[in-house]
Amino acid sequence: MNLATINPFYAIRTKRLVRFEQEAPRSPVYAKLPRVPINASPVPHLTSLYHNSNAGEYGDRAYPGNCGGNLIKDLLLYFRPGLVFDPMAGSGTCRDVCDELGIACLSWDIHDGFDACDPVAFSASETFDFIWAHPAYWRQKLYANDPRDLSRAPTLSDFLRRYGQFIRNCAKALKPNGKLAILMGDYCDREEGFVPLTFHTKRLAFEAGLIQPCTDIIRFSHGASSSRKVYRSSFIPGLHDTCMVYEKPRQRV
Repeated sequence: MNLATINPFYAIRTKRLVRFEQEAPRSPVYAKLPRVPINASPVPHLTSLYHNSNAGEYGDRAYPGNCGGNLIKDLLLYFRPGLVFDPMAGSGTCRDVCDELGIACLSWDIHDGFDACDPVAFSASETFDFIWAHPAYWRQKLYANDPRDLSRAPTLSDFLRRYGQFIRNCAKALKPNGKLAILMGDYCDREEGFVPLTFHTKRLAFEAGLIQPCTDIIRFSHGASSSRKVYRSSFIPGLHDTCMVYEKPRQRV
């Protein structure tokens, strides 16, 4: 059936879409962000919308899943922790930021044989003021060949089971009022459809007894490899991931 024969506006719309695809510029489109309210924050540009196209000289941008270090830096400048832990260190972005700021940092990774999802992986004697975590977004991007890696979880249920254990590990390793910052993104999986990993992160964090002391931070995904691809399918592209900060509440006497 020819839709253009039934509805001539369909043919006009189709021609316009084709022309738009041919003429649409590939250069970035700039949006005007809302004004930031004046307050006593030590990092006044740190808001719920985080835009920084400069990744900074931290870690290795060629590393799978690498994220720029500027957001980590701004979070550390805001919360001013004494001891930082990065249990999914990747190429060492968080460690590089801490070195620059003169903050003590302990970092491990699955490539070092450290399984952050193991219930006994974290030391019972060491606690931290701040934990930075940038886990795999399930199997959106395969990270390590180790079968224990979160990106190798065969099903969503298996991923969430191990991810929940990781968050519980972090909760136990925090000092009272310590902060856990998790950078996570949602994505569409061929088998599962849309996978709301930010929702699951919140659910698992609250189940672990953590609270949320501040707003979510929507980080614009500058430099994402998906932005350079051409897809035949139609979808609404995701151009951000979300940094969620959680806190271990101090026990009431």
